[in-house]
Amino acid sequence: MTDQEFLRIYRFLKGKYGIDMERKKEIVQGRLENYIHAHGFENYSEYMNAVETDITGRLEKDMVNILSTNHTFFMREFEHFDYLRQVVLPWLKTKEEQKKDLCIWCGAASTGQEPYTLAMLLKDFFGLEHNQWDTKVLATDIATDAIRTAVEGIYHKEQIESLPEHWKRRYFKSIGDGEHYQVTKELKDEVIFRQFNLMDPFPFKRKMHIVFLRNVMIYFDKETKRELIQKVYDAMEPGGYLFTGRTETIDRGSTPFTLIQPSIFRK
Repeated sequence: MTDQEFLRIYRFLKGKYGIDMERKKEIVQGRLENYIHAHGFENYSEYMNAVETDITGRLEKDMVNILSTNHTFFMREFEHFDYLRQVVLPWLKTKEEQKKDLCIWCGAASTGQEPYTLAMLLKDFFGLEHNQWDTKVLATDIATDAIRTAVEGIYHKEQIESLPEHWKRRYFKSIGDGEHYQVTKELKDEVIFRQFNLMDPFPFKRKMHIVFLRNVMIYFDKETKRELIQKVYDAMEPGGYLFTGRTETIDRGSTPFTLIQPSIFRK
């Protein structure tokens, strides 16, 4: 991969998806190399010509699936879920007692572990009252392969090992070889999966009470992060909570959010 070819790929990803791969030439080449050869492209320039002229969009989707990292697991950064249970949900239960309608968005859903964890937590918190509330989780991701895996909801037994026993018994059923478990229909019905590019205008008709936007902004530069955070702020209810990845940094001087504690913000 020449520097010029890499620059073309970098600008394409940055312009359309906000993904900043400026210092990751080796990663880009390593991930795309097998695809290039398998599909008969002579070089990366020929490949990008095809990507940019493919009216079906399939090649572009394949590129995003290959280059976007979808590493996640159940109960990741569990401190957020504890805070949600102990602080956020009791406040929202009181605040929305009349409407009984919560708007919750997981903006980097990956292969589904995070939104399913949120859905289980919500069902646990509301208990017998849950059927009186609308607590469905909107879960979006840029990668169509990740969304497909999330919708299927099949995980190896080791992937659900960290979950509480009563969650595993209620929300997962063993399939086939006994090594894999599938999310039950009861839980699937609590999550709405959609493909969505965070760089696009937000289509929400209602304001969000809770937004999880974790471990995705590490791919964005400072200005892209600032613009995204402002869009999230504008899409949230007053008093709403934003959760970001614990290793991610947000310039506190340029965000309208109030920092509650590291990686937890409030409008």
